[in-house]
Amino acid sequence: MDRRTFLKGTAASLVAGSLLGRQALAGSGSTVAVAEGGDYAAITRRAVAALGGMGAFVKRGDVVVLKPNMGWDRAPEFAANTHPLVVRALAEECLAAGARRVKVFDHTCNDPRRCYINSGIQLALKGMKGVEVKQIEPERFRKVLLNGQFLKEWELYDEALNANVFINVPIAKHHGLSRLTLGLKNIMGVMGGNRGYTHRNLEVALADVNSVLKSHLTVIDATRILTAHGPQGGSLADVRVLNTVVASRDIVAADAYATTLFGMRPADIPTTVAAARRGLGEMDLRRVQVIKA
Repeated sequence: MDRRTFLKGTAASLVAGSLLGRQALAGSGSTVAVAEGGDYAAITRRAVAALGGMGAFVKRGDVVVLKPNMGWDRAPEFAANTHPLVVRALAEECLAAGARRVKVFDHTCNDPRRCYINSGIQLALKGMKGVEVKQIEPERFRKVLLNGQFLKEWELYDEALNANVFINVPIAKHHGLSRLTLGLKNIMGVMGGNRGYTHRNLEVALADVNSVLKSHLTVIDATRILTAHGPQGGSLADVRVLNTVVASRDIVAADAYATTLFGMRPADIPTTVAAARRGLGEMDLRRVQVIKA
């Protein structure tokens, strides 16, 4: 039974089938593509092209979720949210690869209306046929059995669960609790419930969720990074412009490489370590092929 047929079953089977299909599609290649330059759309495209192009991930008729970080009421220059030009370039690439629909959303921390507007993402995607930017609808969270080491079950957003392709698009930035927030932590934007509860054992909780909700492609926006006072920021003094985009099928490898942009090692970030121990990807950069795109 293929994944599309399976999803026509019961509600419980819908979730299970979606997750099983996602695990099969996610892949495990430990290659990281790194592109640099002042044209953020161009470097985003180059990073994806180095991994085989968007057609290696998106097939004609697919529904794609692009999950940026737009959780904060901050303008792009403050490096609290994913850069809108990175998100738009990915949306354009998905459509060019034949995506039927591209959905963009985030479970924001600040007021969602202000976050969507002031992040610049809603405006950047305005008028794009086939692209849907909408706020989270709380009734669409579904309780999913995780059987994790810390989280046994959790509410996850059904549009993320049901997408043919899930593309994780975080910004690289400092975080007061986890030291950095990258791809693995960006998954919190599709979690419902009392997300503060996860802080009791954050790295294990994130490994639990990422073990079930796999990212097919992780594209880390390091065009400008927030080096302190994250995740919200608010001072340009904490922002460093790097003009870099990092992409990989392997979310752990992507996070591991992005960590070095802050002068740290992958082993310094508990979230990365927990995910690597769970077998979610490769954190040893000596075993990762890094391609300069």
